[in-house]
Amino acid sequence: MTAIIEATGLRKTYGDTHAMDGLDLVAQSGCLTALLGPNGAGKTTLISAVATLVKPDAGTLLVGGIDAVAHPQQVRPILGLAGQYASVEPAMTGRENIVHVGRLFGLSRSEAKSAAADVLAKLGLTDAADRLVRTYSGGMRRRLDLGASLVGSPRLLLLDEPTTGLDPGSRLELWDAIRELVAGGTDVLLTTQYLEEADHLARDVIIIDHGKVIASGTPNELKSRAGRDVIEIHPARPEDLAAVAAIVGSIIDHDVNTDGNARQVTATVDEAAQFAAVVRAVNDSGIELDDIAKRRPTLDEVFLEMTGRPAADDTTTTHEGAAA
Repeated sequence: MTAIIEATGLRKTYGDTHAMDGLDLVAQSGCLTALLGPNGAGKTTLISAVATLVKPDAGTLLVGGIDAVAHPQQVRPILGLAGQYASVEPAMTGRENIVHVGRLFGLSRSEAKSAAADVLAKLGLTDAADRLVRTYSGGMRRRLDLGASLVGSPRLLLLDEPTTGLDPGSRLELWDAIRELVAGGTDVLLTTQYLEEADHLARDVIIIDHGKVIASGTPNELKSRAGRDVIEIHPARPEDLAAVAAIVGSIIDHDVNTDGNARQVTATVDEAAQFAAVVRAVNDSGIELDDIAKRRPTLDEVFLEMTGRPAADDTTTTHEGAAA
């Protein structure tokens, strides 16, 4: 495999904040790579550096084999960028938006119209192409914004939390569109705080924290690296959650988590014998259960174990958003 992005020793400082602190990273071509990290970890700074919007203070950065620091003008034509918020013009139709972007890319009017038709079809927007964008749903606007980033036929598409704020249905529609792009040969670097999204879409996952890569691998490799399975118990009655948590805590040394909304108790287990002991103890208590099972950890649980913070931790203050 060849690398679409190779970063070595990248550094970027904003005052006392080390947004990138000797960051080393390789993203392979031919797939979607998910970039995960708590707020302030350096995700957006790295995306901005790859997009040639931010110049690192030190280190080397190759994008498509090109030195992005020394030759940013050669990198930009192979990039597409879509962020958290749709940047399309609501007073224009979907088709007019895409044609306009195509013209900005230097396409002739006929080339821009042809490219717009292709992009709209690829993203399932042909039927709505001649409607004003102000009539589009949030998910449709986000797909149109994605389409605008594809007009120049980018080799690498940078997606910075593109599904933030979307309802579940719109998020699934955008996932399908992203999968089709990757299947069609577009390399994608995705930042997201929805770890389920990374689990579903990414072949490779890179976790960064405090400006450095702390783990990388496929989702399954990262889950295996966590080393412990998770016991998950769903009592039939919400009022039994505390009692179940107390039973689990008396047997397992690790933290026991209670989620009232999901009506579940979870904890990591070191060995099968612990799981069997919990099952016996809960059964002996007479508490009625809807379900009890042992499973592999989710990416959210792996992430929390590796960083000590949840993916959507909003308590970290960052410098002008670039250190996020």
